[in-house]
Amino acid sequence: MTQLRVGNAPCSWGSLEFDQTKGEPIPFDRMLDELAETGYTGTELGDWGFMPAVPQALGAELKKRGLVMLGAFVPVALKDREAHQAGVANAVRIARLLAAVGTDPEPYLVLADNNGTVPARTQNAGRITPAMGLSEEAWKTFAAGASRIAQAVRSATGLRTVFHHHCGGYVETPDEIACFLSLTDPDLIGLVFDTGHYAFGAGDGSTHVDVLEGLNRFRDRVWYIHFKDCQPEVARRSREEGWDYFQALRHGVFCELGHGCVDFPAVLRWLRDAGYAGYTLVEQDVLPGMGSPKESARRNREYLRSIEHHFA
Repeated sequence: MTQLRVGNAPCSWGSLEFDQTKGEPIPFDRMLDELAETGYTGTELGDWGFMPAVPQALGAELKKRGLVMLGAFVPVALKDREAHQAGVANAVRIARLLAAVGTDPEPYLVLADNNGTVPARTQNAGRITPAMGLSEEAWKTFAAGASRIAQAVRSATGLRTVFHHHCGGYVETPDEIACFLSLTDPDLIGLVFDTGHYAFGAGDGSTHVDVLEGLNRFRDRVWYIHFKDCQPEVARRSREEGWDYFQALRHGVFCELGHGCVDFPAVLRWLRDAGYAGYTLVEQDVLPGMGSPKESARRNREYLRSIEHHFA
C-alpha cells in the first residue's frame, strides 16, 4: 500500500515572510516538537535564521525528531534584473545548507517571486486581470532570473529548484503559471503546485475552482505539492470588497483543510494515479489571533488521515 507522506511548514506556526502578518515568534525547537507530535515527518526551513544555519546542528535537530528537510522558500524580485545577482547568492547559500543536511528525499529550493511587495499585485490578489501582468520583455527578464538561480543552485549543490506560484506576486493566475513554465527549461525548473494559491488565484468570483484542472494542465512540471485550502466565501468577499492580499489572509481565506473549496480526496486520487512519490506539505498561514498552531496542525493531519484511503 502506498503511504501518503506529509510534512508541515514553519508558516503554520506563524513564521511568515511578511512583516504585515508576523506575531509573537514561536521558537524553532517548539515548532519542530509540535510538528512531530501532531504526526508530520517533514518540514521546510522557514526564513533564514529561524532554524540553525549550521548543518550539523540543523541535522541533529531533525534527526532527534525523525524529520526530513523538504525545502526552503526563497523569494526574489525576479522582474528586477538588478535583484538577480543577490538572489543567486542567497539561493546558493540556502541550498548549501539544505544539501549539507543530507536528508532523503533530497530537498528542493522553492523559488518564488518577492510576493506582497508590488502594490498593484498585492491590492488585486485573487482578481488579477491580464492587463496587470508582465510585459513580454519583463517576462523574459523574470524567467531568465529564475533560470539563472536554478542553474546556480544545481551547479553548486546538485539540488533541484521548484517555482512556487503565489497570490500577491507576478505568477498567480493559471495563464501566468503557463507563461512562466513555457519560458523555463522543464529539466531545470519544476512547479510546486499549491492547491490553495491556485484556487484563490484562479478565481473569477465563482465559489468553486477545480484544482484538478490546474494539476492536469501542468502535470508534466509538478514535482512537489503544497496542501492549502481556500474558503470560497472569504474569497468572494475579498473580490467584492476590494481587499488586498493581507486583508484576505487576516480574514482566513486560506482555511484549515477540508473547510474550503479544494477537493482533497480528488487531489489525492490524482496524485495516486500520477504516480506521485514525494512529500505533500501542509501550509496553514496561522496569523496572530487565529488560535493554537499546534491544534490547527493536529486537525489538518487528522483530516488527511481520514481521506488517505483515496491515495492508497
